[in-house]
Amino acid sequence: MPRSEAIIARLHALHPRLIDLSLERLQRCLAALGHPERRLPPVIHVAGTNGKGSTCAMLRAIAEAAGQRVHVFTSPHLVQFNERIRLAGTLVTEDVLTEALERVEAANAGLPLTIFEAITAVALLLFAEIPADLLVLEVGLGGRFDATNVVDRPAACAIASISRDHMDFLGDSLAGIAGEKAGIIKAGVPVATGSQPPEAMAVITAEAAALGAPLSARDRDWRIAPTATGLVFTDAAGRLELPPTALPGPHQADNAGIAIAALRAWNPPWLTEAAIAEGLATARWPARLQRLHGALAALLPAGSELWLDGGHNAGAGQALAAHLPAWADRPLHLVVGMKTGKASADFLAPLLPFATTLWAVAEPGQHLAMPVAAIIAASGGRARPGPTVAEALVQLPSPGRVLVCGSLYLAGEVLKADGSCPD
Repeated sequence: MPRSEAIIARLHALHPRLIDLSLERLQRCLAALGHPERRLPPVIHVAGTNGKGSTCAMLRAIAEAAGQRVHVFTSPHLVQFNERIRLAGTLVTEDVLTEALERVEAANAGLPLTIFEAITAVALLLFAEIPADLLVLEVGLGGRFDATNVVDRPAACAIASISRDHMDFLGDSLAGIAGEKAGIIKAGVPVATGSQPPEAMAVITAEAAALGAPLSARDRDWRIAPTATGLVFTDAAGRLELPPTALPGPHQADNAGIAIAALRAWNPPWLTEAAIAEGLATARWPARLQRLHGALAALLPAGSELWLDGGHNAGAGQALAAHLPAWADRPLHLVVGMKTGKASADFLAPLLPFATTLWAVAEPGQHLAMPVAAIIAASGGRARPGPTVAEALVQLPSPGRVLVCGSLYLAGEVLKADGSCPD
């Protein structure tokens, strides 16, 4: 076992709850570490229910296309823990991660701390000590009381699409959920947002106004639209003719627009149209409509394609469904595995009309996997039991496109089985 895993196991035991939204415990730990959160490169803080990871990927790609060194903090990881922390362009190594974990554990001195708070402390410590030009910081859950919100003066904020998820922590109303996401907005700091339900947009607008934070909102302050050759983005600063995003799906245009709007609101001297174009064309983010070509793909009938997406809530189901008409040229086989507690019927509803066959799965190593029977019930009895991804793939009645979806934890197991680990 790597030394880092042993430390992480000890840190898990420090607090009885896996999730306990608060800032006080982490602020105490960071004070013991000498306040690394006050010694960071410029930060773009990104919240949202769906799309925040893709937005982070495009922010990173644009900055790196401009020659900038970029730190990135995201969650959860899919295959290996070190995917969460990228230091000046490179995933954190086991040795560096272990040493930082030891320092955080020692500074915390056995006091209560959730594992996500500990991981955030590790990331902030490394981000403060290793030089970079930008930190792309993804919210873990919510925003207002998320551990990442200890950063009190980002260069810009971004809020991706908001829908109902994590309702046991954030409430079940869109306005309430939006209020938690909008908690990352800071006084006088520009914030960009994309397409939002009216209830969510009203909350974001009010919060930004109350804090004097310049708000850049889609279809009010900026626009993005497909063209024959890619995308066109327009705002008060001008018009950008851009290539299509490397990340497939029509919903990625919104995420691209949020990334561009946040960067243009901050307006660093290195930001150019060429860097934006190159970043959109090269951004990578695993398990977001990702084509797989490895061991699992080899199980499919000749002429088939295997795709993977980690979407797992109603908003993600709607975003995936918007892409599926482009796949109408051949049968679509959906392979769905979800996390216990998720609203599986709401996720499945927009996808069902496009499915030639539907398979319910639960991988042996999948964290909190929803039982296959529960997924079948949520599908109205339409789904068949896999009961695993590999077993479903070998039962397909015809060649076609296969989309495995429903959980980021399932996505991690699929990437491992396919041999397609993130880098």
